[in-house]
Amino acid sequence: MRRFYHFAAIDWSGARGQRQRGIALALASGTAAPELIRPGHIWSRAEILDWLEGIAASRADMLIGFDFSAGFAFADCGAYFPEWADSPADLPALWALVERLSAADPHYEIGGFLAHPQARRHFRHGRGDVGDLFEAGVGRLRIVERYQRDTRQAASVSNFNLVGAAQVGKASLAGMRLLHRLHPRLPLWPLDPVPGTGPLLVEIYTGLAARATGVSAGRSKIRDGAALDAALATLGSPPLGHVGAISDHSSDALLTAAWLRAKASDTAPWVPTPLDDALARTEGWTFGII
Repeated sequence: MRRFYHFAAIDWSGARGQRQRGIALALASGTAAPELIRPGHIWSRAEILDWLEGIAASRADMLIGFDFSAGFAFADCGAYFPEWADSPADLPALWALVERLSAADPHYEIGGFLAHPQARRHFRHGRGDVGDLFEAGVGRLRIVERYQRDTRQAASVSNFNLVGAAQVGKASLAGMRLLHRLHPRLPLWPLDPVPGTGPLLVEIYTGLAARATGVSAGRSKIRDGAALDAALATLGSPPLGHVGAISDHSSDALLTAAWLRAKASDTAPWVPTPLDDALARTEGWTFGII
């Protein structure tokens, strides 16, 4: 498997507004402790895009994980949005559709897409505001999400659900606007093959990194520097040395950057059993779900 030198993790947000306290960016290079990029800074999605553009231009030897989903369920119905004539055929076409319908929204928000009468039908927007094609129960799940639930590796929530603290639908839609701009200059695994040089994007789930260090599923957030150092030690990483409280967004990014470094040289995360070419083109995969 290809070796990387730098490992970055982006904790993401789909909330409205220019700047988001929920965004954090961390980098683990070589064998050093991970570090926050611009600690204390309140990031905008545009600034994260600029940073990624710079990485793409520099051809840095970097594996970059983003904490949102690159796509929606497709395999279960043979479409992202059944009964919609404009339903896209693959991930890049999905990102282009989200961008086209959200182009007037500032700060990479996605209100225009969600307001479209055909798009609205597929999402749970709020209590009492549920599209007629939103699947009852948890909502439609990608193959990777069903698989991680079945194998108890993670407990995903449908990207068609836009309600509650655990929802990732809005964040994923906002992230798709960035992917539309970055691809294919920044390749995305498994849609694209792993390049011999340069940077590569992968989808991550920060809770998976926390569980790998022994943090229980119900307590996957780390908010203390000493607890973060203990978790980093299980990954063979030097301590950060932060004293006292730390935001869970920062700790998620820091821990996941170190986890990517520990996992990337293994073969198993790159060849998950259920993954095939059709899924790679339409649904993608979460790195580390094997």
